[in-house]
Amino acid sequence: MNDAPLLIAVHGWMLSRQVWEPFVQTWEQRGIPVSLWCPDLPGFGDCVRFKALLPTLAAYGRWLAAQALERAAGRPFILMGHSLGGSVVLHAEAALRRDAEPGLRGLVCVAAGGGIYQPKPFRQLRSIGRRVIDLRPDVLKRLPPPLGRLGPVRAESRAARGLLVNSTSRGAVRQLPGMVARLSVNSLWIGGERDQVMEPGYVRHLAGYSPGHDYREIANCGHLPMQEQPEELCTVIETWLVDQSLARPRS
Repeated sequence: MNDAPLLIAVHGWMLSRQVWEPFVQTWEQRGIPVSLWCPDLPGFGDCVRFKALLPTLAAYGRWLAAQALERAAGRPFILMGHSLGGSVVLHAEAALRRDAEPGLRGLVCVAAGGGIYQPKPFRQLRSIGRRVIDLRPDVLKRLPPPLGRLGPVRAESRAARGLLVNSTSRGAVRQLPGMVARLSVNSLWIGGERDQVMEPGYVRHLAGYSPGHDYREIANCGHLPMQEQPEELCTVIETWLVDQSLARPRS
């Protein structure tokens, strides 16, 4: 449907568009009247990062904003980000709002939260992340399926390092609540009950800064709901889109 709204799904750190495959299959099988596009972020998956694109959240947000406008081609669209992709989506919204660009109708943040800077945990996270980048061939052998085939081995080192450091800096973390408070569109925030990477309390905390938000938690689910529970993730998102008048209810 050429006039159908477009849902743009952005993957997280060290992943690729492949992480969305079970979700995409379920979405298409259900015939939800909202088009779906899952791009690779530059430097991840099959998308090469061009040299002018700095590995920062702000730069990737501007890239996503431009891509969304081009892909939507005048249609309304919704930005959805998983984990670090949620921060990219917030920066894209800020870029679209700054430039008074039309089209954006909503945001969906999956396993994306925070806004509280804790020096020791973030130092540990950066240390672990750097080891993953440096030791990818060995680490991948020990990763449980399906993580090993979802993008880590193909990620460009500079893009991975840059986004890791940029997204976990004191300034970037403390910037998030203000960005959420200034959102120009309604938002849906989804946490996984058993997520140990981004615990649901952090998702609820960040969501609470936005006056026009809904929060949903998926039971018995970890950090990758699109892999673990694609049916439930589709249901939550479709229901919210119907409530926002962005999708027709199915009879």
